[in-house]
Amino acid sequence: MLLSEGTVGGSYQVQEIQLPVNMEKRLEALGMNRGSSVSVLNCKGNGILIVKIRGTRFALGRNITKNIIVR
Repeated sequence: MLLSEGTVGGSYQVQEIQLPVNMEKRLEALGMNRGSSVSVLNCKGNGILIVKIRGTRFALGRNITKNIIVR
């Protein structure tokens, strides 16, 4: 399942990140790597998700969330 398909209030575990290396490294620096837990807090217009990763909230655009596979 893709993170962009996640529902508000749901918790997911990152399985794979399919982004360019520089974007993937940036997400890893922020705490999102394979196996980390992600909670969807809110969904804004145009597919923007507000997520919580290791106690910190981030806004991720649809172009990013559609390339993150979760379970």
